[in-house]
Amino acid sequence: MNSKIKLYGAERCHKTQYYKDLLNQKELDFSFLDVEENNEYVEELRNLYENKRLNFPTITIGLKKLRNPSNKDLNKWLDKLK
Repeated sequence: MNSKIKLYGAERCHKTQYYKDLLNQKELDFSFLDVEENNEYVEELRNLYENKRLNFPTITIGLKKLRNPSNKDLNKWLDKLK
């Protein structure tokens, strides 16, 4: 999993599905990290936040962390990858 884009979420979460679909439509290489299926992803996600909460969906783009971003914010950061 060497992707610059990581999506932390859960299959059952409609917002996670929204972001998965959006990233797939844009044909971007990303890693989907299902926090309900893998405890390592749970810890990785918790460590992104000071309060250690399981805040998903969260998208990381390089070192940038986006918690449930608007399309505008997400696109702004995705455009910087080009």
